[in-house]
Order: sequence, then structure tokens, then C-alpha cells
Amino acid sequence: MKRRVVNHIEAWESKIPFRISNYVWDDYPAVVCEIEQDGVIGQGEALGVYYLDETEKTMLRQLETIAGDLAQGASREDLLELLPPGGARNAADAALWDLEAQLAGTSAWELAGVKPDPVHTVFTIGLEDEPEQMAAGAAAATDISLLKIKLNNDRPVERIAAIRDARPDVRLVVDINQGWNFAELQEYGPAIGELGVEFIEQPLPRGGDTELEGYESPVPLCADESCLHLGELEQAASRYQMINIKLDKTGGLTHGLELAHAIRDKGLGIMVGCMCGTSLAMAPHHVICQLADYADIDGPLLLTRDRFGGLVYENGIVTLPENRFWGMSA
Repeated sequence: MKRRVVNHIEAWESKIPFRISNYVWDDYPAVVCEIEQDGVIGQGEALGVYYLDETEKTMLRQLETIAGDLAQGASREDLLELLPPGGARNAADAALWDLEAQLAGTSAWELAGVKPDPVHTVFTIGLEDEPEQMAAGAAAATDISLLKIKLNNDRPVERIAAIRDARPDVRLVVDINQGWNFAELQEYGPAIGELGVEFIEQPLPRGGDTELEGYESPVPLCADESCLHLGELEQAASRYQMINIKLDKTGGLTHGLELAHAIRDKGLGIMVGCMCGTSLAMAPHHVICQLADYADIDGPLLLTRDRFGGLVYENGIVTLPENRFWGMSA
């Protein structure tokens, strides 16, 4: 078996600066892995894990170190040994899923043992200076029924109250991105719960959440930064009621599916998330979303443009395109 492997960097412009509690994006640099075999090309895209200092350049360097292995036929299982969890492995893993599906004349969904059912994704409202600005953003998303609100420790309850006034009809979840301490969680959690928030994602810093053990939160807590992969599930399971699976964290769909089944075995909820990206990055997430309770794969909606022929987004529902795209047979 002989393959041609090409890795390169792209940058996708954000519609508006996207702000969370500790970071702002104006664009989204990504790495893309392409693997060609027998005239068929598999592709994968990754943005990396920013809080682990992954960048498009570090991921590209990692991919180049295994280009020879991929060219000689390395499999998805081989990748688990060749690279650690992270964006580079995710890009290569996704390319291999795409390639395998095409060569087998099937789909990545079928290979994973799931149906490609429509996925209901959240739409994310980033942090703004004032609660009224965030409420205006929620009010403008008239076709969306499930919003994910980014918060920090600056008037979080007031922000949710303003959004709730603007959209009494909408379902809400919130993401703190490590922006609170335990005292703030105890203070803000009950009031946020009374406003109908369904869960709070990553309230405390990674490595600083031991106080959650034994804590009975009035709102379910979801681990994101505190559970990157299967090796961190046991600890997270004693502190959180849900786990957010992101394929850049797990290092790809192959390990992500293993993590999803392990989470279910522990009786925990699952969210599938992203830190933006085009439909090429979202499509493998669409596969694992079939096993999840919540989905956050709105990445293309935050960009000025998406890849041609990508996933179809309508009223918060994500479906596959009619023509071939990632993970689909020709």
C-alpha cells in the first residue's frame, strides 16, 4: 500500500470577534491532513486545544513527523500509538475515516455503527461588554431554540436574566470556560438554575476543581477542560454529571467513540462540542453526536464562509448534504 500525504495550514475568518472568559478569536487557523490512496482522498481538519498551547504550526509539525507512517499505510489504531491526544492526531484520524469510508463504499456513520440522523446543535452567544448586548444577540437568533451562553464572573446572573427576558422561549446552557472559583459557583449556580439553565459547563479551572467532589450542584455540571480523554474520565466522573467530548481533545473520532461508550457506562451525560471550525471539522463530530444528549457543532455559523458543499444548517438542525462530503461514499 502506498499513499500520498499532504498537510497544510488554513485560516478561516470569524464573523465577529468571538470572546470567552479567557480568550478572543478574530479568525480560526486550522491544520488539514489529506491522504490519497487509489485515487481517493481522505481529509481531516483540526483547530487544536488552545489552552494546551496547540497552534496550527505545532500541529503541522506533529503531522509531518508521521507523514511517512501514513504514507506506508498506518491505520487509525496505529495513530493511537504514533501521536498523543490532540489536534494533529484528530486531523489524521479524520482523514483516515474519510478515506476508509470511500474505499469501502460506505459512510463513516455506518462504520461507527450509528445512523446519520439530524443533529440539534446549540448556537453560541459569545461574551460582550454588557448584558444587553448579549440579549440582543440572543433576540436576533430567531430561528434558534437552544442557546449556549459564554460567561465569566462579571454579572453572570444579570446576563442570563437579560437573555431570558429577550428570549423566554429558548432553552439555555452556559459555559464558564474555567472562569469561576468555587465560591462563585456556589453563589451564581442557584440563581442561574432558577432562570432555567439546563447545565453549567466547566465552571472551575482545569486542575482546580477538587472541591466539586461531594458537591451537590443545583444545576448539572459538565466537564470540558477537566476531561480531555479516557485517561481523565475516572477523576472527572467523581466531580461532574456530564462530559463534553471534543475530537481535538481526544485526538480523533476513534478515541472519541471509545470515550463516549465509557461515559455512558458510568451513567453520565454527553455533550459533543467544538471550538469552531468548518464543516470538515464538524462532520466527524456529527458522527459522535448520535451518541450524545447535547451537541455544540455550530462552528460554521460563526465563520464568514464555510467549505463548499458542507453540512446543512437550518433552524439549529444539522444534516448531511446531498452530494458527497466528508465521511460519505461517492
